[in-house]
Amino acid sequence: MSAMWYECKVKYRKTDDTGNQKITTEPYLVDALSYTEAESRINEEMAAYISEEFKITNIKVANYAEIHPFENADRWFKSRVSLLAYDEESGKERKTNMYLLVQANDVKEAFDNTVQVMNGTMGDYTIPAISESPIMDVFPYFSGEEGELEQLEKFNTLKASKPENNAVEMEDAMEFDAAVVAESY
Repeated sequence: MSAMWYECKVKYRKTDDTGNQKITTEPYLVDALSYTEAESRINEEMAAYISEEFKITNIKVANYAEIHPFENADRWFKSRVSLLAYDEESGKERKTNMYLLVQANDVKEAFDNTVQVMNGTMGDYTIPAISESPIMDVFPYFSGEEGELEQLEKFNTLKASKPENNAVEMEDAMEFDAAVVAESY
C-alpha cells in the first residue's frame, strides 16, 4: 500500500496576540498509509506544539499530487495544473487536472513557484487557478532509512529557512519530494 496525504482538522484552545484565548479548528497535512496512522501521526505531531488538550475533528484524504516547500515562505497555496494531451483518435485536446500544494508568501509567488516546479515537464500545461490553502503545516513521513534523515532535515530547514540557505538545497529537497510522491503512486 502506498502512502497518501491526509488533511486532519485539529480543534484546540489558542491564545491570540492580545492574550485572549479562543477555541479554533485548523487543518494540517500528514503523510500516512491509513486513516489510523494519520490519526496517530497528527496526535504525535500536535502534542509537540500544543500543551493543552486538543481534539481531532476530521480526517480526509487530500487530493494533492505533490507538496513543495520553498524558502522564506510562510503560507501554503493550492495550484491547479491542467496537463494538456492530444487525443489522436478523437482529434481533440484533453485536459487532466492535478493539484499541487506550494509554499509561498502571496499568489504571484505561488504562481512563480508552480512554474518553477513544472519547469522540467515534457508536456504542455496551464495553471488555471491558484488559491490560498487553509493548511497550517505539513508533516511528511520519513521512515528513517539511510538518506531520508538528511532529507527530513532539508525539508525542515526549508520550512524555517533564512535567506542564507542556497538554492541547491531547495532543489535537492524538491527532487526528493517528487521522488517520494512518485513512489507513493
